Amino acid sequence: MPAGDAIDPQERPWSRRHLRSSNERLLLARLRDLGAASRAQLARETGLSKPTVSSALASLEAAGLVREVGTHAPERGRTAVLYAPDPAAGHVLGVDIGRGWLRVAVVDLDGTVIARTDVRNRARASAALADLVVGTARQVIGNSGVDPTQVVHGVVGTPGVYDEKQRRVRFAMHLPGWGRAGLLDRMREELGVPLEVHNDANLAALGEYTYGVGAGSRLFAYIMIGTGLGMGVVSEGRLFTGAHGLAGEIGFLPWTGRQKPERLEDAVSGEAVVEAARRFGMSGQLTAKAVFDAARQGSSAAMRAVELEGERIAHTVAATAAVLDPDLVVLGGGVGHSVDLLLGPVREHLRTFTPLRPRIAPGRLGEDAVLMGAVATALGTARELVFERRAGLG
Repeated sequence: MPAGDAIDPQERPWSRRHLRSSNERLLLARLRDLGAASRAQLARETGLSKPTVSSALASLEAAGLVREVGTHAPERGRTAVLYAPDPAAGHVLGVDIGRGWLRVAVVDLDGTVIARTDVRNRARASAALADLVVGTARQVIGNSGVDPTQVVHGVVGTPGVYDEKQRRVRFAMHLPGWGRAGLLDRMREELGVPLEVHNDANLAALGEYTYGVGAGSRLFAYIMIGTGLGMGVVSEGRLFTGAHGLAGEIGFLPWTGRQKPERLEDAVSGEAVVEAARRFGMSGQLTAKAVFDAARQGSSAAMRAVELEGERIAHTVAATAAVLDPDLVVLGGGVGHSVDLLLGPVREHLRTFTPLRPRIAPGRLGEDAVLMGAVATALGTARELVFERRAGLG
């Protein structure tokens, strides 16, 4: 070997460790894709030699990262032992904070929900909401039977955008006081779980991409229509959040559908549906759901309100198509639950607004989109954390 190519003896142990950890990571990733596999199958799938696969599997099994899950008896040859990732090697916490509901789940590394609770959000102050999140999360962890120290990571979905520098949520208009600095730090400390904070529409988009209708899309936009209006954009499997995390905050777009200027969120939301229904003659205690239910029963005022909402959503989709050129636009959120009534008007008006024709579809996850996006995001971090800790690399 030329002198310039010689390896410093002090670097060799590090190089061997690095190579070993790379092989183990590769095998663990393939096992997650395959579900279960034998040594021979893993060697074929990864291109690693059978002795390397055997050595790496032994290390992963000793670290509690994989386990034997059965055997496979081929027509010819020896019976093969099947291996799979051990889902109990770690757990994650997913949290969806909405104005009406708080949803919390504990999930294992396979993505299986071990325990979950949905509770009404009756908190009227930020401190009370933080207490509700911490108390509910503790309850769910307790119900799961999981050692709290095994909950290695958590992700919180919330309206607004988390400002890491100021340590607070901004633009959460529908959660009074939620922008107070230090609230999330307090929740982290009291739960003893590292928590990431993300915009709810962004997480809903990731949820639909990972577990729902967005799977396989090259670029899709998830439009969340509920108490407010937001959008998450997933490009090639990754969130696009912009320079300051504000990409998708389409509720702030100006809207001039009336005499006085307003925001698009004021025109495209559950409250806008109720306001339109009242203007067209409906009365009493109204909610967006009640208006859609009345439209299904043939109420002319409710049907006019739904038609108007469809037109406004079509404006939103047209703007999204012009800026992003998505192959799919998903309608979700509270109003998205009534997409059976809205798809027709949206598509009809879209034809008059723009020549662009993205595919429009309802979300598949419904009210679970944000929570499942939180879970998917937490799992991405937790799997690496667990590997580093258990393999002795951290």
